[in-house]
Amino acid sequence: MKTILAAYSGALKGTGYSILSSLQDLPSPPWPALRSKMEKHLQVIAVLQWVISFLTMGGRRSSWVRNWTVWTYFRDYFPIRLIKTHNLLPSRNYIFGYHPHGIFSFGAFCNFGTEATGFSKKFPGIKPSLATLAGNFRMPILRDYLMSGGICPVTRNSIDYLLSQNGTGNAVVIVVGGAAESLDCAPGMNSVTLNNRKGFVRLALQQGSDLVPVYSFGENNVYKQVIFEEGTWCRLAQKRLQKILGFAPCLFHGCGLFSDSWGMVPYNKPITTIVGEPITVPKVEEPTRDMVELYHAMYIKSLRSLFDKYKTRFGLKESDILHIQ
Repeated sequence: MKTILAAYSGALKGTGYSILSSLQDLPSPPWPALRSKMEKHLQVIAVLQWVISFLTMGGRRSSWVRNWTVWTYFRDYFPIRLIKTHNLLPSRNYIFGYHPHGIFSFGAFCNFGTEATGFSKKFPGIKPSLATLAGNFRMPILRDYLMSGGICPVTRNSIDYLLSQNGTGNAVVIVVGGAAESLDCAPGMNSVTLNNRKGFVRLALQQGSDLVPVYSFGENNVYKQVIFEEGTWCRLAQKRLQKILGFAPCLFHGCGLFSDSWGMVPYNKPITTIVGEPITVPKVEEPTRDMVELYHAMYIKSLRSLFDKYKTRFGLKESDILHIQ
């Protein structure tokens, strides 16, 4: 029991040891004499993995994991690029709005969950934290894997901590369109779900964190998807399951592992992520609806401008427009 509590205490202090690592130190009692004691140990571990507080503190970032060589192979498969347009100040905190979601948000993970595209060199003094579904952090092995990349749960507590109690130089990356947006992704489509997504703007105002629009050209091109029309029973079923499961059950495919047949492997289409100009946001603890609407409109205008400025450089035509719904 002391071993378990030591691991728990160490984790809270950020020493880099997880509760899972304490499993190797658990005693090996004679069977079955100390069965109940062993079961008690396992029960404590099971409870702690739910209540441990460092999940709300942005996880346990590991520079070693973020710089694994495997991520360069991941990057080069598509390939994925990160383009900086403006400097970011380490004295400020930021909320990055990432668009579009795509099927798996490969660009978001590669650029902000690893160092494969050189985020820290491009933005010195800024620590990115990619926010993802909180449910992913309830699976022990996956949880540690995600936290080592600086990935955090997309929960109010986690984001509040990063933007208010973790100093400055933090950039929380939120895939604003979420699961709903993934239902509308397909090659050649430039559509984002944003008109009614205003919570991230309110949060930015409450924390005084600057808003940064981010657009990934090519994110929608790596899988083909059957898109059902609004109002059809298939679309309604997808939305219903989305509410139950927390993610959208998309009907998609890529290529096969060793051939051009259908499979789960994404097509190797280039993804280029553009980090736009930050929008300075004041700190207002109780922002009014009009204030939220104002900064939301400013954000949409900035995102459109970013898309229009770079679209012809990455395979789109001048006549292509960004559809915002």
